Amino acid sequence: MTTLIKRASAEARAFKQSGDATQSSETAKVTKRPRRAAAAAADDLDNAPVIEAPRKPRFAPVTFSEESGVRYLHFGTEWVQGAMRLSKPLHIELEYAQQMMAWLLFLATPERIVQLGLGAAALTKFAHRYLRPAKVEAIELNPAVVVAARTMFELPYDDARLSVRELDAWDFVQDRANYGTIGALQIDVYDATARGPVLDSVAFYRAVRACLTDAGVATINLFGDHPSFVRNMKRLNEAFDGRVIALPEVHEGNRVALAFSGPALEVTYEALEKRARLLESKLGLPAHQWVKALRESSGQNGATFSI
Repeated sequence: MTTLIKRASAEARAFKQSGDATQSSETAKVTKRPRRAAAAAADDLDNAPVIEAPRKPRFAPVTFSEESGVRYLHFGTEWVQGAMRLSKPLHIELEYAQQMMAWLLFLATPERIVQLGLGAAALTKFAHRYLRPAKVEAIELNPAVVVAARTMFELPYDDARLSVRELDAWDFVQDRANYGTIGALQIDVYDATARGPVLDSVAFYRAVRACLTDAGVATINLFGDHPSFVRNMKRLNEAFDGRVIALPEVHEGNRVALAFSGPALEVTYEALEKRARLLESKLGLPAHQWVKALRESSGQNGATFSI
Protein backbone atom coordinates (compact mmCIF):
# COMPACT_ATOMS: atom_id res chain seq x y z
CA MET A 1 0.00 0.00 0.00
CA THR A 2 1.35 3.40 -1.00
CA THR A 3 1.91 5.88 1.81
CA LEU A 4 1.02 9.49 1.11
CA ILE A 5 3.36 12.33 1.93
CA LYS A 6 2.74 13.46 5.48
CA ARG A 7 0.63 16.59 5.66
CA ALA A 8 2.88 18.54 8.02
CA SER A 9 6.04 18.14 5.99
CA ALA A 10 4.25 18.72 2.70
CA GLU A 11 2.64 21.88 3.96
CA ALA A 12 5.95 23.18 5.25
CA ARG A 13 7.60 22.64 1.88
CA ALA A 14 4.71 23.98 -0.16
CA PHE A 15 4.42 27.18 1.85
CA LYS A 16 7.99 27.79 2.99
CA GLN A 17 7.95 31.04 0.99
CA SER A 18 4.72 32.41 2.39
CA GLY A 19 5.22 35.77 0.72
CA ASP A 20 5.81 34.37 -2.77
CA ALA A 21 3.19 35.70 -5.17
CA THR A 22 3.67 32.63 -7.39
CA GLN A 23 2.11 30.17 -4.96
CA SER A 24 0.13 27.55 -6.82
CA SER A 25 -2.97 27.92 -4.68
CA GLU A 26 -5.61 29.81 -6.63
CA THR A 27 -6.84 31.39 -3.42
CA ALA A 28 -3.30 32.52 -2.56
CA LYS A 29 -3.22 34.59 -5.74
CA VAL A 30 -6.14 36.76 -4.67
CA THR A 31 -4.95 39.95 -2.98
CA LYS A 32 -7.62 41.29 -0.65
CA ARG A 33 -8.10 45.03 -0.84
CA PRO A 34 -8.93 47.01 2.29
CA ARG A 35 -12.66 46.99 2.91
CA ARG A 36 -13.08 50.74 2.44
CA ALA A 37 -11.19 50.71 -0.85
CA ALA A 38 -13.19 47.73 -2.06
CA ALA A 39 -16.47 49.40 -1.14
CA ALA A 40 -15.46 52.60 -2.92
CA ALA A 41 -14.52 50.70 -6.03
CA ALA A 42 -17.83 48.88 -5.97
CA ASP A 43 -19.73 52.19 -5.84
CA ASP A 44 -17.79 53.72 -8.74
CA LEU A 45 -19.90 52.03 -11.40
CA ASP A 46 -19.29 54.66 -14.07
CA ASN A 47 -15.58 53.85 -14.17
CA ALA A 48 -15.92 50.10 -13.70
CA PRO A 49 -14.10 48.04 -16.35
CA VAL A 50 -16.21 46.28 -18.93
CA ILE A 51 -15.51 42.56 -19.16
CA GLU A 52 -16.04 41.41 -22.72
CA ALA A 53 -16.01 37.68 -21.86
CA PRO A 54 -15.86 35.57 -18.70
CA ARG A 55 -12.35 35.12 -17.42
CA LYS A 56 -11.02 31.62 -17.60
CA PRO A 57 -9.96 30.21 -14.24
CA ARG A 58 -6.24 29.93 -13.57
CA PHE A 59 -5.00 26.58 -12.33
CA ALA A 60 -1.89 25.36 -10.59
CA PRO A 61 0.47 23.40 -12.87
CA VAL A 62 -0.18 19.69 -13.22
CA THR A 63 3.03 17.81 -12.38
CA PHE A 64 4.12 14.20 -11.86
CA SER A 65 6.54 12.08 -9.93
CA GLU A 66 7.39 8.36 -9.79
CA GLU A 67 8.70 6.21 -6.98
CA SER A 68 8.87 2.43 -6.49
CA GLY A 69 6.72 1.73 -9.52
CA VAL A 70 3.99 4.24 -8.61
CA ARG A 71 3.23 7.38 -10.62
CA TYR A 72 1.84 10.34 -8.68
CA LEU A 73 -0.20 13.36 -9.72
CA HIS A 74 0.54 16.76 -8.15
CA PHE A 75 -0.77 20.29 -8.62
CA GLY A 76 2.57 22.06 -8.53
CA THR A 77 3.42 21.04 -4.94
CA GLU A 78 4.46 17.84 -3.18
CA TRP A 79 0.86 17.13 -2.23
CA VAL A 80 -0.29 13.85 -3.77
CA GLN A 81 -3.50 14.32 -5.76
CA GLY A 82 -3.66 10.78 -7.16
CA ALA A 83 -1.58 7.71 -7.90
CA MET A 84 -1.31 4.70 -10.20
CA ARG A 85 0.86 1.62 -9.89
CA LEU A 86 2.38 1.25 -13.36
CA SER A 87 2.13 -2.55 -13.31
CA LYS A 88 -1.57 -2.43 -12.28
CA PRO A 89 -3.17 0.65 -13.87
CA LEU A 90 -6.74 -0.39 -13.01
CA HIS A 91 -5.93 -1.03 -9.35
CA ILE A 92 -6.95 1.64 -6.82
CA GLU A 93 -3.58 2.31 -5.22
CA LEU A 94 -4.33 4.65 -2.33
CA GLU A 95 -6.21 3.36 0.70
CA TYR A 96 -8.44 6.39 1.08
CA ALA A 97 -9.44 6.09 -2.59
CA GLN A 98 -10.36 2.46 -1.97
CA GLN A 99 -12.56 3.62 0.90
CA MET A 100 -14.35 5.95 -1.50
CA MET A 101 -15.88 2.74 -2.91
CA ALA A 102 -17.35 1.77 0.49
CA TRP A 103 -20.84 2.58 -0.77
CA LEU A 104 -20.66 -0.85 -2.43
CA LEU A 105 -21.35 -2.37 1.00
CA PHE A 106 -24.86 -0.94 0.83
CA LEU A 107 -25.73 -0.70 -2.86
CA ALA A 108 -25.81 -2.99 -5.84
CA THR A 109 -24.26 -1.39 -8.92
CA PRO A 110 -26.46 1.65 -9.64
CA GLU A 111 -27.38 2.97 -13.05
CA ARG A 112 -25.27 6.11 -12.64
CA ILE A 113 -21.96 6.65 -10.80
CA VAL A 114 -20.40 10.13 -10.68
CA GLN A 115 -16.99 11.34 -9.53
CA LEU A 116 -16.56 15.04 -8.67
CA GLY A 117 -12.86 15.75 -9.17
CA LEU A 118 -11.06 13.46 -11.58
CA GLY A 119 -7.54 13.41 -10.11
CA ALA A 120 -5.56 10.47 -11.47
CA ALA A 121 -8.86 8.82 -12.50
CA ALA A 122 -8.44 5.75 -10.27
CA LEU A 123 -12.10 5.65 -9.22
CA THR A 124 -13.37 6.48 -12.69
CA LYS A 125 -11.28 3.77 -14.37
CA PHE A 126 -12.22 1.17 -11.78
CA ALA A 127 -15.94 1.85 -11.99
CA HIS A 128 -15.87 1.91 -15.78
CA ARG A 129 -14.00 -1.38 -15.99
CA TYR A 130 -15.66 -3.40 -13.25
CA LEU A 131 -19.07 -1.92 -12.41
CA ARG A 132 -21.06 -2.77 -15.49
CA PRO A 133 -23.54 -1.76 -16.78
CA ALA A 134 -23.41 1.52 -14.84
CA LYS A 135 -22.85 4.77 -16.67
CA VAL A 136 -19.75 6.39 -15.18
CA GLU A 137 -19.14 10.15 -15.24
CA ALA A 138 -16.32 12.34 -14.01
CA ILE A 139 -16.66 16.10 -13.51
CA GLU A 140 -13.38 18.04 -13.67
CA LEU A 141 -12.91 21.79 -14.05
CA ASN A 142 -9.23 21.80 -15.03
CA PRO A 143 -8.73 20.60 -18.64
CA ALA A 144 -5.06 19.83 -17.93
CA VAL A 145 -6.13 17.23 -15.35
CA VAL A 146 -8.26 15.49 -17.98
CA VAL A 147 -5.34 15.46 -20.41
CA ALA A 148 -3.03 14.12 -17.69
CA ALA A 149 -5.47 11.37 -16.76
CA ARG A 150 -5.61 10.16 -20.34
CA THR A 151 -1.94 10.50 -21.24
CA MET A 152 -0.26 9.60 -17.94
CA PHE A 153 -2.82 7.52 -16.02
CA GLU A 154 -4.44 5.42 -18.77
CA LEU A 155 -7.96 6.81 -18.54
CA PRO A 156 -9.80 5.57 -21.66
CA TYR A 157 -11.65 7.93 -23.95
CA ASP A 158 -15.39 8.44 -23.63
CA ASP A 159 -17.67 5.69 -24.84
CA ALA A 160 -21.29 4.62 -24.35
CA ARG A 161 -20.69 4.14 -20.61
CA LEU A 162 -17.98 6.70 -19.83
CA SER A 163 -18.25 10.47 -19.87
CA VAL A 164 -15.64 12.97 -18.64
CA ARG A 165 -16.96 16.54 -18.57
CA GLU A 166 -15.04 19.78 -18.13
CA LEU A 167 -17.35 21.47 -15.68
CA ASP A 168 -17.43 23.06 -12.23
CA ALA A 169 -18.71 20.58 -9.63
CA TRP A 170 -20.90 23.34 -8.16
CA ASP A 171 -22.65 23.86 -11.50
CA PHE A 172 -23.10 20.11 -11.88
CA VAL A 173 -24.87 19.58 -8.55
CA GLN A 174 -26.99 22.70 -9.10
CA ASP A 175 -28.31 21.32 -12.41
CA ARG A 176 -31.81 20.06 -11.71
CA ALA A 177 -31.47 17.58 -14.55
CA ASN A 178 -29.18 15.62 -12.22
CA TYR A 179 -31.57 15.57 -9.27
CA GLY A 180 -32.60 12.11 -8.11
CA THR A 181 -30.50 10.33 -10.76
CA ILE A 182 -27.18 9.34 -9.14
CA GLY A 183 -26.80 6.18 -7.09
CA ALA A 184 -23.20 6.76 -5.98
CA LEU A 185 -21.54 10.18 -5.88
CA GLN A 186 -17.82 10.30 -5.00
CA ILE A 187 -16.48 13.74 -4.04
CA ASP A 188 -12.76 14.54 -4.03
CA VAL A 189 -12.44 18.23 -4.90
CA TYR A 190 -9.15 19.75 -3.74
CA ASP A 191 -6.87 22.48 -5.04
CA ALA A 192 -3.09 22.71 -4.86
CA THR A 193 -3.06 23.46 -1.13
CA ALA A 194 -4.94 20.22 -0.36
CA ARG A 195 -6.03 21.66 2.99
CA GLY A 196 -9.74 20.96 2.61
CA PRO A 197 -12.39 20.55 -0.09
CA VAL A 198 -12.84 23.61 -2.27
CA LEU A 199 -16.62 23.10 -2.07
CA ASP A 200 -17.94 22.52 1.44
CA SER A 201 -20.99 24.69 2.08
CA VAL A 202 -24.32 23.44 3.37
CA ALA A 203 -25.82 24.55 0.05
CA PHE A 204 -23.33 22.41 -1.85
CA TYR A 205 -24.00 19.34 0.28
CA ARG A 206 -27.76 19.84 0.03
CA ALA A 207 -27.43 19.92 -3.73
CA VAL A 208 -25.34 16.74 -3.54
CA ARG A 209 -28.13 15.09 -1.60
CA ALA A 210 -30.68 16.28 -4.14
CA CYS A 211 -28.69 14.59 -6.91
CA LEU A 212 -28.81 11.20 -5.18
CA THR A 213 -31.46 8.61 -5.84
CA ASP A 214 -33.84 7.68 -3.04
CA ALA A 215 -31.32 5.19 -1.65
CA GLY A 216 -28.10 6.80 -2.87
CA VAL A 217 -24.79 7.25 -1.07
CA ALA A 218 -22.16 9.99 -1.32
CA THR A 219 -18.55 9.43 -0.25
CA ILE A 220 -16.42 12.48 0.53
CA ASN A 221 -12.66 12.70 1.01
CA LEU A 222 -11.80 14.88 4.02
CA PHE A 223 -8.74 15.67 6.13
CA GLY A 224 -9.30 14.41 9.66
CA ASP A 225 -6.48 16.36 11.32
CA HIS A 226 -7.40 19.75 9.87
CA PRO A 227 -10.04 22.28 11.05
CA SER A 228 -11.86 21.76 7.74
CA PHE A 229 -12.91 18.30 8.94
CA VAL A 230 -15.12 19.56 11.76
CA ARG A 231 -16.62 22.20 9.47
CA ASN A 232 -17.39 19.68 6.73
CA MET A 233 -18.87 17.10 9.10
CA LYS A 234 -21.12 19.74 10.64
CA ARG A 235 -22.36 20.88 7.23
CA LEU A 236 -22.76 17.34 5.92
CA ASN A 237 -24.84 16.41 8.96
CA GLU A 238 -27.02 19.48 8.45
CA ALA A 239 -27.56 18.69 4.78
CA PHE A 240 -28.16 14.95 5.33
CA ASP A 241 -30.14 15.16 8.59
CA GLY A 242 -27.38 13.50 10.58
CA ARG A 243 -27.11 10.44 8.35
CA VAL A 244 -23.34 10.74 7.98
CA ILE A 245 -20.46 8.62 9.26
CA ALA A 246 -16.71 9.18 8.86
CA LEU A 247 -14.38 6.21 8.68
CA PRO A 248 -11.17 6.24 10.75
CA GLU A 249 -8.18 8.21 9.49
CA VAL A 250 -5.77 6.77 6.94
CA HIS A 251 -2.69 8.23 5.19
CA GLU A 252 -1.76 10.57 8.04
CA GLY A 253 -4.89 12.62 7.59
CA ASN A 254 -7.42 11.38 5.03
CA ARG A 255 -10.86 10.46 6.33
CA VAL A 256 -13.69 9.32 4.10
CA ALA A 257 -17.23 10.26 5.08
CA LEU A 258 -20.33 8.40 3.88
CA ALA A 259 -23.60 10.32 3.58
CA PHE A 260 -26.90 8.52 2.98
CA SER A 261 -30.10 9.66 1.29
CA GLY A 262 -33.48 7.99 1.46
CA PRO A 263 -35.14 6.21 4.37
CA ALA A 264 -33.37 5.10 7.54
CA LEU A 265 -31.03 2.17 7.01
CA GLU A 266 -30.63 -0.82 9.28
CA VAL A 267 -28.48 -3.79 8.27
CA THR A 268 -26.84 -6.54 10.27
CA TYR A 269 -23.08 -6.71 10.46
CA GLU A 270 -23.42 -10.32 9.37
CA ALA A 271 -24.97 -9.15 6.10
CA LEU A 272 -22.26 -6.51 5.70
CA GLU A 273 -19.55 -9.14 6.25
CA LYS A 274 -21.16 -11.36 3.63
CA ARG A 275 -21.26 -8.47 1.20
CA ALA A 276 -17.63 -7.64 2.02
CA ARG A 277 -16.50 -11.17 1.18
CA LEU A 278 -18.23 -10.88 -2.20
CA LEU A 279 -16.56 -7.53 -2.94
CA GLU A 280 -13.16 -8.88 -1.97
CA SER A 281 -13.49 -11.97 -4.16
CA LYS A 282 -15.03 -10.22 -7.18
CA LEU A 283 -13.35 -6.81 -7.12
CA GLY A 284 -10.26 -7.23 -4.96
CA LEU A 285 -11.29 -4.41 -2.64
CA PRO A 286 -10.45 -4.57 1.10
CA ALA A 287 -14.12 -4.42 2.05
CA HIS A 288 -13.69 -6.41 5.27
CA GLN A 289 -11.64 -3.48 6.59
CA TRP A 290 -14.53 -1.14 5.78
CA VAL A 291 -16.94 -3.16 7.93
CA LYS A 292 -14.43 -3.06 10.78
CA ALA A 293 -14.10 0.70 10.28
CA LEU A 294 -17.89 1.14 10.38
CA ARG A 295 -18.04 -0.68 13.72
CA GLU A 296 -15.29 1.50 15.12
CA SER A 297 -16.73 4.78 13.90
CA SER A 298 -20.36 4.12 14.74
CA GLY A 299 -19.71 2.98 18.29
CA GLN A 300 -22.60 0.55 17.83
CA ASN A 301 -21.76 -2.62 19.74
CA GLY A 302 -24.82 -4.59 18.73
CA ALA A 303 -25.40 -6.88 15.78
CA THR A 304 -26.83 -4.16 13.55
CA PHE A 305 -25.50 -1.06 11.83
CA SER A 306 -28.08 1.69 11.57
CA ILE A 307 -28.00 5.21 10.21
